[in-house]
Formats: sequence, C-alpha cells, structure tokens
Amino acid sequence: MNKRILPFALAALMLLATPLIGFAAGKASQEIATATTHAQMAAAAADTATAVMHFHHVINCLVGVKSKHFDANVGNPCKDMGNGALNDVKKTSPEHAKLMHALVLAEQALHADTLKATRQYAARITKALTSTDPDM
Repeated sequence: MNKRILPFALAALMLLATPLIGFAAGKASQEIATATTHAQMAAAAADTATAVMHFHHVINCLVGVKSKHFDANVGNPCKDMGNGALNDVKKTSPEHAKLMHALVLAEQALHADTLKATRQYAARITKALTSTDPDM
C-alpha cells in the first residue's frame, strides 16, 4: 500500500470502529440491566425453583449464547441485545471483573437449597451488578 495512503486508511478504520465500540458498550448496559432485573426477581421469588430460573437468566445475559454456561432451556431474556455482557465489555476493564464476580455468584446460587439462601445470593448478585466500586 502506498505510504501516503496508509495513515488515511488507518484513520478511516479507527473512525469506523469507534461507533462499534460504543455500540457494544450500549449492548452490555442493556444486558446488565436485564441481568439485574432477574437477580431482583430471584430475590422476590416465592420458591427456590423460581429463584434458580432467574439465576439462569442472569447467567445467560452475562455469558451469551455461545458460552458453555448458557442454558437455552430456561430462556434468554437478553435475546438480540448483544453477545453476553461479558463479551460486550473490554476484558481488561473493571466492568468485566465486576461481571465475572456476578457470574460466579449466580453459578453458586444455582445450588442454593433454601429460599433464604437464594435471597441472599440475589442481593449479592444485584450489588455486584450495580456497584460502582472498581474493587467489587
């Protein structure tokens, strides 16, 4: 490629990519909001089975359909929103670490055997998803 054209080609490529980066972040915020809603639904569930279903929804919104952790049998409340919040944020960002923390909690919550335990997990997941603390 001509040496004079290269800087312009790179600049054009960066201009085209910038909206896509913002678009991915927008998708992640929708997925996080939906995951948070389902964590809150788990907290309000009348029984452990319903709470566990909502924990699966949290996981599905965080990991996306291509993940081995995705469970299509429970539904996908984040369908057409993005690729899973963990995939739609920068992997080295504090946001990614926060989402990983929420994912670990949600996976643990699947094994809660009392309604009290599901509500405690739901509160912790909600806190992890909504926290602005970078060390969460």
